[in-house]
Amino acid sequence: MATIKLEIVSPDRVVYEADIGMLIVRSTGGELGILPHHAPLVTGLLPHALRVRFGADRDEQLIAVAGGFMEVTPEKISVLATAAEQPIDIDINRAKEAYARAKKRIAQFHQSTEAAKDIDVERAELALRRAIARLNATHTAYDE
Repeated sequence: MATIKLEIVSPDRVVYEADIGMLIVRSTGGELGILPHHAPLVTGLLPHALRVRFGADRDEQLIAVAGGFMEVTPEKISVLATAAEQPIDIDINRAKEAYARAKKRIAQFHQSTEAAKDIDVERAELALRRAIARLNATHTAYDE
């Protein structure tokens, strides 16, 4: 089976590097599946758990990304993430707490109280999407 080199980089380190069979990502234009010899592409990425597939048996690994960009050439996929974590590096309790905080702030904003005026709802929604990506990467159940 043909493979393609995948490199996932965050501002502080190389998070993941391997030869893979397929990458499935959520881009700003929708969900994409990248196979070896893919046409050149540059796209933005949304916060999500990207799926790395290794072979025909569909062995898969999830990696949480907090957004960023992806460049694809026929030989290589480069993911430049604002933050990225493999499941083993994710503190599940911390991710659950971030999820709960973001949900609470969004609910407070929608209650239209005096305190709600100080809530940056876009920031809270982005924090929620990042927490969901981290929880999905660890296969952790959460209330949606």
